[in-house]
Amino acid sequence: MAKISPWRHPAALALLGAALLWTGWSTSGKLWPLGLFVGWVPYLLLEHRFTQQGARKGRVFAGTYLLLVLWNAFTVWWVSYADLAAGIAAVVLNALLMCLPLMAFRQTKKRLGPRIGYLALPIYWIAFEQLHLRWDLTWPWLTLGNGFAAVPQWVQWYEYTGFLGGSVWVWAVNLLVFFALVDKKTLVLANETATAVVAGPADLVGMRPFGTRFIAPFLAIILPLILSFAIGATYQEQGPGAEVVVVQPNVNPYTEKFAGTPDFVSYDEQLTRLLALSTRQLTPQTRLVLWPETSLADHYQERVINNYPRIQRIRAWLGQHPGVALVTGMTSIVTYPSKEAATETALFRDELGYYDVCNTAAYFAGPAAPVQFYHKERLVPGVEKIPTFLTSLISHIDLGGYVGSYGTVPETTLFRVPGAPALVVRPLVCYESIYGDFTAQYVRGGANLLSLVTNDAWWHDSPGYRQLLRLGALRAIETRRDLARAANTGFTGFVNQKGTLTQLAPTWVPTASRATVHLNDKLTFYTRVGEYIGRGCQALALLLLGWVIARAFAGPRVANQVARHAEPVEASLPQQ
Repeated sequence: MAKISPWRHPAALALLGAALLWTGWSTSGKLWPLGLFVGWVPYLLLEHRFTQQGARKGRVFAGTYLLLVLWNAFTVWWVSYADLAAGIAAVVLNALLMCLPLMAFRQTKKRLGPRIGYLALPIYWIAFEQLHLRWDLTWPWLTLGNGFAAVPQWVQWYEYTGFLGGSVWVWAVNLLVFFALVDKKTLVLANETATAVVAGPADLVGMRPFGTRFIAPFLAIILPLILSFAIGATYQEQGPGAEVVVVQPNVNPYTEKFAGTPDFVSYDEQLTRLLALSTRQLTPQTRLVLWPETSLADHYQERVINNYPRIQRIRAWLGQHPGVALVTGMTSIVTYPSKEAATETALFRDELGYYDVCNTAAYFAGPAAPVQFYHKERLVPGVEKIPTFLTSLISHIDLGGYVGSYGTVPETTLFRVPGAPALVVRPLVCYESIYGDFTAQYVRGGANLLSLVTNDAWWHDSPGYRQLLRLGALRAIETRRDLARAANTGFTGFVNQKGTLTQLAPTWVPTASRATVHLNDKLTFYTRVGEYIGRGCQALALLLLGWVIARAFAGPRVANQVARHAEPVEASLPQQ
């Protein structure tokens, strides 16, 4: 009996593909994202082999799902730090959703032939990524273009394409590599009746690594890199300067931050720490101070915000430092006069009436100015935003002291800091910094500085908060805006308009940082047009699916006729 290489086993290919895709989110080094350029090749080889074998749908689905669930597990396992059940659900369910575009690709290749099928594959995938940016269960953490967040110097052209341009890049290179491999001179795959002897992965390529067939994928990698480095070398920080202070109080959310935790630090003492750290960094030029998400962790009714003693302390401190404005994270309560005026997420209590609990960024323009509120819009699915049909299923999960749907106000909120030059802040709360077009729409509204407030300590000392830090760099490139970042603990500092991290404070200690940011008011192409790549792929995906459905109804006779006239990739393979 012929020896079968372990590299031909579906589980081995799934493991290899998952490991290569994970490299884009690794926090270990700067060259790891190179794995993205071949991360889908094991899947393409696996699917190709299944096609040759005439494998059953269940087997194809199992191999595909195994790769996706491993990729998810390798990349976002840290969600389980907050809640094990939620971490498992995030991995299992998201991998299941990711199967949809790949199954659509299989059907398209079957009905319309390999040439159209392989062309449709990146279209389906990016259409799915666009959907994952918009619907209630949004979870775009693993959008392929995010995989280059650790190497912003590679993707300076995101100012034209946004991060979905990175997804196009990944798929283009992977497909070119796959087509270079699947050739009678370079790859022999067994059909359903034959076996082959393959010793290892090196035997998959029967030519020199830099042979002529690999010129196309090599150029597909190197040319965008050259373009990116050229853009980065010529781009200069734009806009007048303004001094900003970001504060990191380092209060443990599991043991110190909230009432009832084992080593609870009183809310008054937490505020004292924030004020002291801020004061140490202030200079006469400081115009804005940024405190992290839920810095004011107790619940504050917005309607009577000025009645709270801690709010009065903040106003008194601002009075001692004229010209300084403050943005702080807080947990706020919005009340409604009636059930008709309330939102669908509103709760009810006798003493309050109808109300929403909001994850809020509050803005104090000065000691006497009215407080302005921004309510986090892009809420974490299953934690801060729960579809009605899932509420009863996950009501036991606790990922941050609140379960249920937070309230939000879907309107453009910008904080305008008095003075010259004008400083217009786009507030972002934690998870929102992974959304490109969502951030860009506020920049279109006039924001010249991005501010991020977050509480990274929910994920302990894990890759989670490091990945989030790097994703903010992509928003800076896409909009060409500086980003000021205040974390409860983790990474506090600044990101410049080229996505370079600067002034990062030491992690896991109470501290603060000060820097001069640039207030750019020019709009990038991506900022002006938004996710045109995603919208375009969704339109094409609908057309392709309509074509596939029509072909299916036309009957197998027409489908077979089309397949005979197509020029499939498999035609170049010798039959054994």
